[in-house]
Amino acid sequence: MEVKGEIYRVSGPVVIATGIRPKMYDVVKVGHEGLMGEVIKIEGDKSTIQVYEDTSGIKPGEPVENTGLPLSVELGPGLLESIYDGIQRPLQVLQDKMGDFIARGATANGIDREKQWEFKPIVDKGDKVEPGDIIGVVQETPNLEHQIMVPPNMQGGTVSDIYSGKFTVDETVCVLSNGKELSMLQKWPVRTPRPTKRKLKPDKPLLTGQRILDGMFPVAKGGTAAIPGPFGSGKTVTQQQLAKWSDTDIVVYVGCGERGNEMADVLDEFPELEDPKAGRPLMERTVLIANTSNMPVAAREASVYTGITISEYYRDMGYDVALMADSTSRWAEAMREISSRLEEMPGEEGYPAYLAARLSEFYERAGYVKSNSGYDGSITVIGAVSPPGGDFSEPVTQNTLRIVKVFWALDAKLSQRRHFPAINWLTSYSLYTESLSDWLSENVASDWIDLRNYAMDILEEESELQEIVQLVGSDALPESQQLKLEVARMFREYFLQQNAFHEIDRYCPFYKQYKLVQAIHKFSETANSKLEAGYSINDIMAMESKDELAKVRYEEDFDGALNKVLSKMDDEFSQIGG
Repeated sequence: MEVKGEIYRVSGPVVIATGIRPKMYDVVKVGHEGLMGEVIKIEGDKSTIQVYEDTSGIKPGEPVENTGLPLSVELGPGLLESIYDGIQRPLQVLQDKMGDFIARGATANGIDREKQWEFKPIVDKGDKVEPGDIIGVVQETPNLEHQIMVPPNMQGGTVSDIYSGKFTVDETVCVLSNGKELSMLQKWPVRTPRPTKRKLKPDKPLLTGQRILDGMFPVAKGGTAAIPGPFGSGKTVTQQQLAKWSDTDIVVYVGCGERGNEMADVLDEFPELEDPKAGRPLMERTVLIANTSNMPVAAREASVYTGITISEYYRDMGYDVALMADSTSRWAEAMREISSRLEEMPGEEGYPAYLAARLSEFYERAGYVKSNSGYDGSITVIGAVSPPGGDFSEPVTQNTLRIVKVFWALDAKLSQRRHFPAINWLTSYSLYTESLSDWLSENVASDWIDLRNYAMDILEEESELQEIVQLVGSDALPESQQLKLEVARMFREYFLQQNAFHEIDRYCPFYKQYKLVQAIHKFSETANSKLEAGYSINDIMAMESKDELAKVRYEEDFDGALNKVLSKMDDEFSQIGG
């Protein structure tokens, strides 16, 4: 039942209303234009509302209407290939209605009510269905089957009628014996996690085709990762690479308070890019939520929750979903602004005291689960963090690090040296390495973990030796240590560096990664044995094959080029011995 009150006070995106008698997190319509807002505090007859649109010009005395419903998203066929704002208004539909600038109070259904979908039932009359069970399927895109489920908050029952054919999302496709009618459309409150049977141990890696991520600091499907870094260090490009090349079924990309030109890049590129798994446009497995920095700050929070709820819906169908949140710092800044307008006691650096709780609530919705439909599905959450001045000790970064298990630390110095991805291998870490070791041993190579550890040891030793080199120069080092510096350089430049814009090098499958590390390790072992036999480091440094190894990753015939270089390397080593 809708209850009407009036505005008592306005402070930016925060409005205080009287006379609406709401529950916490009820959606309300504010002012004559019906601006969308959400109740975030109730004190006596006064209700505090955060408004998801610009509040310029609204004044005390204007009407406020309580819908009595929580902020919810529409779920059903048609989500993929859509571009929404933070409160699931389809931007393409609004653009057709009113041009490039959205009027205040504009509304549109999140899912098209007119488009018809071919519904194929998979249950029969008389079958018993429970919440979360699949009753039929729809071919949403050429490569993705959308499964229609009994809503988790609906009581199950026996199927008394089930239909087949073309329907719009709000038409009845199934009737239960208790009189409940099911359509292809569901609504779910964004702040409430969708229920599952149980969480499973994440034991499969999210393969991204990025060597430093897959090879050195892997994230598991159903895991959580953070990419903190200063401005210009490559957070957005790294997330876009993950969205393009990760081996997930669905990508939900949330641009939370980011610059409009970065979202424009995504919108331009994704329809043209080809999905490496399916050979179809990447947009066919993508949902974009664009909440740019010039949009109202309160909608940043809604955009993050909208993204995770859509992710949970596809996870329940048994799909692997990757959620890219770029960036959680903008969401935290919005929380800080709303908190200060509520006159709450500030925490560290002005952020609200509940910052850590809100971040953990969000990341906890990731996971590899057994869904109510009986399928195993996962949500991998990868959040970018933009610490001011690249200071990782600030509250958003520190609270994120307490929650996530993978830390990809971007380094401004590396980006200034044009080393991309600019992920610092000394400060980054992954806590999934041990749980993924069985999968890596079975699917990559039995010695992969040993090779990875060898590479990390060499890179760590290099950082220690560099301090000595800065004092006395590399020529003063023993030859064995000079060789270690050279091998570390090869790991850095041949393996860790990757060109996101090169047609071949932008995606590197695991077998290539293994062979590259194996080739560098082979060079290192053979060179060490030559040094021990008394041969000069200068002869080893002069080898042409060592430098030619760098070009192999750009070759279409990778195996042929690598074998050629390794053969030449063997010849050159034998000549040193000759």
